[in-house]
Amino acid sequence: MVDRKEVIRQYKQTLTPMGVYQIRNQANGRIFIGSSKNLPGKLNSCRFQLIHGSFINRELQNEFNEYGESSFSFDVLDQLQPKDEPDHDYTEDLKLLEEMWLDELQPWDDKGYHKRRTPRG
Repeated sequence: MVDRKEVIRQYKQTLTPMGVYQIRNQANGRIFIGSSKNLPGKLNSCRFQLIHGSFINRELQNEFNEYGESSFSFDVLDQLQPKDEPDHDYTEDLKLLEEMWLDELQPWDDKGYHKRRTPRG
């Protein structure tokens, strides 16, 4: 007989950490916020893209080129806890969590690398 609690425990242990990350320019305090279903992989990918000059945010890329890798930190801000449903889609959960952090830290203008959003309506 299959132990449901054991199956759920194993499922939760196999998920990669999901959540919201931040890339911070230590020289001027500006930040970039993002989210991913695979935080370790995403942070590695961001670092790789920045080192090789192909990061999607050109402003961040330019400052990375100017200040150098040692002036930047790559940090996890928040993680989603896995649900007991193996086929749960975390896309909306991550989007909401990222929005909360964007509202909290407001990385626009001289505080960050994001463009200020215009209200919908």
